[in-house]
Amino acid sequence: MEELPIKPQDNQTQDQDFSNINLRLLDLSDIDDYMVWAADDKVTQFCSWESHTSKEVAMKYMVDFIIPHPWFRAICIDDRPIGAISVTQKCGSDSRRAEIGYVLGSKYWGKGIATRAVKMVAAEIFFDWPHLERLEGLVDVDNIGSQKVLEKAGFQREGVFRKYFIQKGRARDAVVFSLLSTDPQAKLLV
Repeated sequence: MEELPIKPQDNQTQDQDFSNINLRLLDLSDIDDYMVWAADDKVTQFCSWESHTSKEVAMKYMVDFIIPHPWFRAICIDDRPIGAISVTQKCGSDSRRAEIGYVLGSKYWGKGIATRAVKMVAAEIFFDWPHLERLEGLVDVDNIGSQKVLEKAGFQREGVFRKYFIQKGRARDAVVFSLLSTDPQAKLLV
């Protein structure tokens, strides 16, 4: 019988309780926690932005983009940011659609935290924005973890848009997921 290697566990997260997840506004006082994931190339590999190389760069990004964003929240455990999640509404005749995006510190991957955060947002956003009919996620085809998050959160996989977006200078395919305000799971999510 072949022995399977035992996967080492992260001592800082193995005994931690992840039931106390909340979402809140991210502000400049969170810069040290924000840098943990925003400066990690493993975390930002599928993000549209590059890893932040300094606190100054990160603070400018927070001031210019995060703080004025209409729906951007920190994903927190015990009120300490470990990631972020946002919903961006489309404009004009597409205003009944919005796109969800999220990022999570790598030491928290695979623990159900991102799935829980997506469910929390989906349940809230259809209430906050009653005109919204469709929440969609566009995921790089190579980002299997993020695809699993959306599937576990009740989103429906719709297909692949070939060469749909430019990410860090390369044309990339995107897997499209959606959750409609009329989907039964949209009302049962949290």
